Amino acid sequence: MRILLISPDLMSTSKLAGLAREADCLLETLRSLNDKLRSDHYDLVLLDLQAFRDDPAVLVAKVCVLLDSLPEKNKLMKVVAFGPHVHKQRLDDAVAAGVDESVSRGELFGSFPALLRRWLPSLPTKEG
Repeated sequence: MRILLISPDLMSTSKLAGLAREADCLLETLRSLNDKLRSDHYDLVLLDLQAFRDDPAVLVAKVCVLLDSLPEKNKLMKVVAFGPHVHKQRLDDAVAAGVDESVSRGELFGSFPALLRRWLPSLPTKEG
């Protein structure tokens, strides 16, 4: 499974890279919405709302334009926004603007395996 993380934040990038590796997923990081995507498709897109000052509606629109440029459209791809729980309005605004779901940063980092199973039901589970 391939995950795109949109965030210039090195702490988030590092933490999520480790969590993705543990889940046998590939994580690609896009530090700016002006950067080029390196893959043809993604199964999950994580958008760090705290890392960008733009209004969530503007951010989501930019992400949609970026994803529309993909040669392989994954109809099952989920787009999930995350940020601090105290920014609930921004999280709600991102959902209103079109992301599939929003979660707090703590929920994302603390429940990553369970969230992956919810967002990517075809993700193989580890035995043991």
